[in-house]
Amino acid sequence: MSDKVRRNPRLRPAAALGIAVSGGLLAAGSAVAASVSQLQNQLNATKSQLNSNQGQQKTLSGSIAAINSQVSSLTGQITLVSSREAAAQAQLGQYDTALSEDRAALTLEQVRMRLLKRELRRARRALSAELVSQYEQPAQTFVSLVIDANGFNQLLSQIQYMDNAKQSEKQIIRLTLTASLKARTAEARIRKLEAADMVAAQDATTQADALSGMNALLASRQAALNDARAAQATALAASQSKGAALQQAIKQIQQQQQAAIQAAKTISVSSSGNGSGGSGSGGGASGSGGASLGSSAGWAIPYPIVLCESGGQDLPPNSAGASGYYQIIPSTWSQFGGSGPAAYLAPKSEQDAVAARIWNGGAGASNWTCSRIVGIS
Repeated sequence: MSDKVRRNPRLRPAAALGIAVSGGLLAAGSAVAASVSQLQNQLNATKSQLNSNQGQQKTLSGSIAAINSQVSSLTGQITLVSSREAAAQAQLGQYDTALSEDRAALTLEQVRMRLLKRELRRARRALSAELVSQYEQPAQTFVSLVIDANGFNQLLSQIQYMDNAKQSEKQIIRLTLTASLKARTAEARIRKLEAADMVAAQDATTQADALSGMNALLASRQAALNDARAAQATALAASQSKGAALQQAIKQIQQQQQAAIQAAKTISVSSSGNGSGGSGSGGGASGSGGASLGSSAGWAIPYPIVLCESGGQDLPPNSAGASGYYQIIPSTWSQFGGSGPAAYLAPKSEQDAVAARIWNGGAGASNWTCSRIVGIS
């Protein structure tokens, strides 16, 4: 207690009241700091979940893009195979048509050959009968024809008839033999064409069946890829929905943080006002107790940022690796001269020194996310 308070007993209750109020404000400030620290931890955890969710969305989007590429490639292959199958079917139809025409021509040639063979047999029988008749009867000489003839005209007629009969028989035999040879040649040619058409038709059928099987296989694979893509799209939609929920949760936590920081500012101002309300060294003592929550209470950066980042606690590393009073990540800690692997392992004095170098009069305010939240830069 100061000498001024001892000399003036009336100041004692006021001083006691100031101390009590300061103690209450300090307790409230500690509670707010703990709340901010808890909210910060919750915010860090939610951001970590959001980062993981966004990574999952990126993976799913890449998977869907890869499946789309495969489906597009398969669609091109199916189109190509379908066109080849259609061409093979068209060629098979041509072979079937040609085979039908060849078979019809073969049937016609076979009918024609049977008719020619029938004519040949009849001509041969007539020729054979004529030869037998000539053998059994004596050959008729020109003298006998003259003697038997009843005149010159009848003689000429008989001679001409006999000559015509022989020539006709010879012509019939020659035409019949020629037609028979042509018919056999045509039949052999048509049979050869028929055999070639049958082989070609079988090849075309085999090719069409193979292309049809290939097309069915590609269509089945495309259907499987479509199912996989639908499943990935469903998973992506669920992940996006979860991401939106996480972003909303982050927004709510940040609003709660802002409210807590504003409360801390109010408590800091109230504590400072209470310390200045007294007089003499007693007032100065109360003022120093309240100032422990302000930016001049041994913090290297504005206290609202510290309150937002760590709640004024020497926190262990979060999911991003930030730790200590100022939530400094290992790479930044090392870059600005911090010793050891992490900030929270160093004493507060060293953390203050490193944070001051990072802050650099406000030039490095962007290194703390909370600087934007509390509106200090």
